[in-house]
Amino acid sequence: MRDPYEILGVGKSASTDDIRTAYRKLAKKSHPDLNPGDKKAEERFKELNAANDLLSDNEKRAKYDAGVIDAAGNEKPQPRQYYRDYAGAGAANPRYQSSGGFSDFDGFDDVLADMFARQTQARRNARGADVNYRLTVSFLDAINGASQRITLPDGSNLDVKIPAGIETGKSIRLKGKGQPSHGTGGSGDALIEVTVARHPDFTREGNDILLDLPVSIKEAALGGPVRTPTASGAVMLNIPPGSSTGTQMRLKGKGVAGKGDQIVRLKIVMPKVPDAKLNEFLKTWEPEGDPRAEVKS
Repeated sequence: MRDPYEILGVGKSASTDDIRTAYRKLAKKSHPDLNPGDKKAEERFKELNAANDLLSDNEKRAKYDAGVIDAAGNEKPQPRQYYRDYAGAGAANPRYQSSGGFSDFDGFDDVLADMFARQTQARRNARGADVNYRLTVSFLDAINGASQRITLPDGSNLDVKIPAGIETGKSIRLKGKGQPSHGTGGSGDALIEVTVARHPDFTREGNDILLDLPVSIKEAALGGPVRTPTASGAVMLNIPPGSSTGTQMRLKGKGVAGKGDQIVRLKIVMPKVPDAKLNEFLKTWEPEGDPRAEVKS
């Protein structure tokens, strides 16, 4: 495997943020979703993931820089150092003298071999690494819950269950969908960070959903049932006579996953095309009271 710094195009002095930025930029270009059927792009994406996995982990990165592990994360064999006191070579260094001669080193190689064997076995049995993904879901799917299919780096598809009420920044954990273990440790998990797309009409405040509902002058003045959209389907909302722009009405249980309410704010709109009859009536109509009487000058 190539040098992970070379793969990500960063220097050895790069910060964690530099590594993360470089990875996201390159991974986006090589993602299988953007390169369907391109085996080279798929391999490139896997190579970027492996390089990012090593360099974004401070412990692994330190070991790689020190030459303890290779680019694949495998431990390199380390050179052994032996100290010997050669007879007749002048005054011996007292630090290396022993009344037991070489008996102090009896079994030393066996101890080292056993230690390395245990470490190797522990690495093989370690759990596989977690992998991170990003997923954008629609506003209504986030409110009501849904299932959405994503494509993994190996080209396989996975149906993700989106829990009702999820918010931007929350993550969905998929057990065992991360990188496999080298032994019996089991695969890591897939962590999917969710971004909820904006809706043209609805907004969310906690568990409540807000909607500005346009109504005509006649509907506001006379009142009556008006078809009103909600996150779970349209309902008929009975508007009280004499309503104004800004009048608020509450639809119980029509909020996020049935936990909150939907707040409907009325907004009176004029006809897009001038209405001759309405204009003629308004010319002769004298409303009672001053609508701006409570406005302080």
